[in-house]
Amino acid sequence: MTDLHWLSAGDAAQAIRDRRLSPVELVRALLGRIDRLDPRLNAFIRLDAERAFEAAREAEREIMSGRVRGPLHGIPIGIKDIIDVAGLPTTCHSKILLGNVAKDDAFVVARLRDAGAVILGKLSTHEFATGGPCFDLPFPPARNPWNREHHPGGSSSGSGAGVAAGLFPLALGTDTGGSVRNPASCCGIVGLKATYGMVSRRGVFPLAFSLDHVGPLARTVADGALLLDAIAGHDPADPGSRIGPSGSTASKIGAGVRGLRIGYVRHFHEKDMPADPEMAAALDEAARVLAAEGAEVRTVDLPDLNVFFAVNRVLLQSEAWAVHAKWLRERPGDYAKLTRRRLLPGAFLGAGEYVDAMRLRRQLISAVEDAFREVDVLLTASGMDPPCRIDDSETVARTYSRQARTPFNVTGHPALAMMAGQNAHGLPLALQFAGRYWDEATLLRVAAGYERATRWHDLHPNPEGIA
Repeated sequence: MTDLHWLSAGDAAQAIRDRRLSPVELVRALLGRIDRLDPRLNAFIRLDAERAFEAAREAEREIMSGRVRGPLHGIPIGIKDIIDVAGLPTTCHSKILLGNVAKDDAFVVARLRDAGAVILGKLSTHEFATGGPCFDLPFPPARNPWNREHHPGGSSSGSGAGVAAGLFPLALGTDTGGSVRNPASCCGIVGLKATYGMVSRRGVFPLAFSLDHVGPLARTVADGALLLDAIAGHDPADPGSRIGPSGSTASKIGAGVRGLRIGYVRHFHEKDMPADPEMAAALDEAARVLAAEGAEVRTVDLPDLNVFFAVNRVLLQSEAWAVHAKWLRERPGDYAKLTRRRLLPGAFLGAGEYVDAMRLRRQLISAVEDAFREVDVLLTASGMDPPCRIDDSETVARTYSRQARTPFNVTGHPALAMMAGQNAHGLPLALQFAGRYWDEATLLRVAAGYERATRWHDLHPNPEGIA
């Protein structure tokens, strides 16, 4: 246990329960690493070290008295700064909300506390979970720990960078068009967007009501499942929350892929939006690995990727305009230039376009549901390119929409992104799995099987050595 920063959440939680590891020792080690590395990574907007130590000491007292709060007892977690933590500002990385101190915990944060987690603080995001990495905001953008000159993905950028760099084992992000899975892909970790409605958004600043999800980021599939189990649950106060099946999502995580049917959606990255050759090769290799592990891999066709994007664009821009219209009229200069550019088109969309998009959305859902009658899980690209330089605004803008994550925000199916290799420059390559509604167990089973067969999760960046 010398490298506590690379200890998985599951292993750390077991060691704490067995009294082989002190929660205080774990928090102290991570805070020391944060102090050394975060000035170069910018994962945190607000580190809450004093309250984290207080929570760790309480967790240790409870362990010594024989009490375990839950499966994350004593485990440090970072929270994306559009999610409320009582007593801390929820700034959404924006000048607009600099003084916005949360009175209550978001539903997911309350669930984490019930599970025994230690909240470390608030993490960098793209402004209001949209836009991109900006340099005209009150806080600097997060950096990629594999190479700090490169983009860590977003909008849950601090969550992805911090987990990958070993600043904390787990983090919460949000995902409206891929914003949990994008940083997971760029930073070489696991990011999971569950079935729409499985995780409450109460206490989370909205981007687009009908597309928003809250989800875990972790270094292993098992840790992602552990965090999802902690935050999932019906919340009557969230209109989008649904009552799903009971039981652990990780119940079959160790069963392997033998006998499962994997639908490989090749046309997303071969025809609709041609991928970087190294990314395409990583996807083909993943299909080969799954077949070698005993899965039946077959090619599956879905509607054109660009149709999913067209629907997502209309819905997101319309709903985001509804959220931001007042501030954009009254305080446009307080937004980053890039954020304004992303939000303003919603002002010119009419009810007809929105209704048409919703109608087409139902057709896309039906098409994906038809595919799941033939296969158990889909394999697709996550992003089409490895992470680009963070200071190359033209390439950031060009590559940001070159991805296949958005379809599963449009349909609401669960989807997971994870590392699938490295390119010639040592930057992460990634894939995506998607599953049936409420069948996170099978989705995680496939991801865990691939993880064991490849061991990409054993690779870590070396942020100690970044320039």
